[in-house]
Amino acid sequence: MTSVIERKTRGQVRFLRLPEVLARTGLSRSTIYVRLEQGRFPRPVSLGARAVGWIEAEVDDWIRERIVASRSDAQ
Repeated sequence: MTSVIERKTRGQVRFLRLPEVLARTGLSRSTIYVRLEQGRFPRPVSLGARAVGWIEAEVDDWIRERIVASRSDAQ
């Protein structure tokens, strides 16, 4: 049985650390954490005692969803 993550990433999972998530989304650190609390941004994965990372495919999906929502709002 294949998990959702495996299907999205075709078996290749890459973690993004916060600086790359900030650069890709254009959001600030505080905005990302507010949206996390609201359930409006992908949850990070614990990578260790003091490290988290976001699954690249989930961040990419979120970006695509924002583009689609923005385009449909404009019409």
